[in-house]
Amino acid sequence: MTTVNNIHDYLNTVAPAEMALETDNVGFLVGTGNTPVTKIIVSLEITDDVITEAVNENAELIVSHHPLFKSLTDVTDDNLTGKKIVRIISSGLSAICMHTNLDAAPGGVNDKLAMTVGIADDENKAEPLPGSTYTNTGEIISYGRVGYLKNACTMPDYLEFLKKALDAEGFRYYDTGRNVHKVAVSSGGGGGEWDKAVKSGCDTFITADIKYSLFLEAKEQNINLIDGGHFCTENPVTSVLVEKLNTRFPEINTFISKTHKQIVEFY
Repeated sequence: MTTVNNIHDYLNTVAPAEMALETDNVGFLVGTGNTPVTKIIVSLEITDDVITEAVNENAELIVSHHPLFKSLTDVTDDNLTGKKIVRIISSGLSAICMHTNLDAAPGGVNDKLAMTVGIADDENKAEPLPGSTYTNTGEIISYGRVGYLKNACTMPDYLEFLKKALDAEGFRYYDTGRNVHKVAVSSGGGGGEWDKAVKSGCDTFITADIKYSLFLEAKEQNINLIDGGHFCTENPVTSVLVEKLNTRFPEINTFISKTHKQIVEFY
């Protein structure tokens, strides 16, 4: 029988914990390691709705991208995070979280995002952003990718394509008037990768949670800038996790949460 520990060990080969930022908290965070697993629910975030869905689906394990917590001084039902942890444990569930390690890992969040936005495919991979670091085994640690569209296009045309590709309701963006051809991406709140994106020579940078100051800098650097939304730039990886888990553990029913969706609305 496959246990939570078995699944955690496998996922650590997919996205080793050493690839995560030092300030991050990833891995097997809540639950009991020797619990047998027959169902896994995959979600970008562990919300109350996802926990309810896991309970209703008789799942034993939640695999999420965002960590349930980064640091704790207590676990009680007096706060939102504590309530979730108490509920997960009391429901017999466990939680494994893969965050910046999955962002950096080969085939992880940013590689999937690169494919989604049209700068990579199964045969042609996007390159890591310049200035990447390396693990002890020589694996590249990069929280962004850069590559070329097969055909350059105008910013309005690219935004129309991107809206469908990311299943987004809308974007904040800055349009230089330059065509979109060499595109850099950094999933989620990847504004910190801006300097690396500039050094890559890209004409367009896609990330999320962009501050106003970065829009001003994009204008001065003459680089197209697109805020694709935190959820929309990261959620594509959920299908990657399901595919990997189903391949490695075909006896387990692994599926994407139906309740966790984009909650940001546009008026």
